Amino acid sequence: MFDWIDEIFLWCMLAGFLAQLVDGALGMGYGIVSATFLLNFNIPLVSISSSIHSSEIFTSAASGYSHYKFGNVDKKLFKKLVIPGVLGAILGAMALCLLGTDFERFAKPIMAAYILFLGGKYIFMFFKKVFLTKEIQHIGRLAGIGGFLDSFGGGGWGPLVTTTLLRTSHDPKAIIGSVSLTEFFVTFFSALTFFMFLGLQHYTEILGLIAGGVIAAPLGAKLAGKLNTRWSYLFIGILSSIWSLNVLLKSI
Repeated sequence: MFDWIDEIFLWCMLAGFLAQLVDGALGMGYGIVSATFLLNFNIPLVSISSSIHSSEIFTSAASGYSHYKFGNVDKKLFKKLVIPGVLGAILGAMALCLLGTDFERFAKPIMAAYILFLGGKYIFMFFKKVFLTKEIQHIGRLAGIGGFLDSFGGGGWGPLVTTTLLRTSHDPKAIIGSVSLTEFFVTFFSALTFFMFLGLQHYTEILGLIAGGVIAAPLGAKLAGKLNTRWSYLFIGILSSIWSLNVLLKSI
């Protein structure tokens, strides 16, 4: 009955659990943690992003609902983020579907380098002293770029959008909750675009990510604003850097 459960499913379940735990608590990390795991398996680049966003529909729904239930959502901020984020995600998914297959040999190292860059950004954030500002301008543009990079690179919504908004004097829990709820819509339309171009592929990886992520979602939302953020940044940064470097070395 469960003969489809294999080593990859279990690795993806672990990846989904860790990714959603971090993402729910910090408002970022699902895509980058999941992608660093999947990059080390023989999975096409387009399918990596497709699998992440297909699974993230369920995990982000659980996370967004949990944040809403715990009162972590700022409705005004959510409205500013959702439409530009969705449009950016659709464009990013379309670009990857049209270019990713033809340029797979070059795109996978580029994606690994992108994740390495994000990992370095997390490590930098561990050492950087954050100076708060009253307001961030052009939130819609920020969400659009974040949605595009998230679809095209398999991650990046949280590292760009959440970290930028956390520089404001707003309640960190409200920022994390609003970005997490918006992520459901960004993910849904990204996955829908992938499905229209590719159909449903690599269901074992998707189910593994879903299983681990759904288990972790309520715990991550409960931990929002309570974890030591700086040390969490360091953990994500080191993890993603090591795994992406491994992919780059294999590519060379």
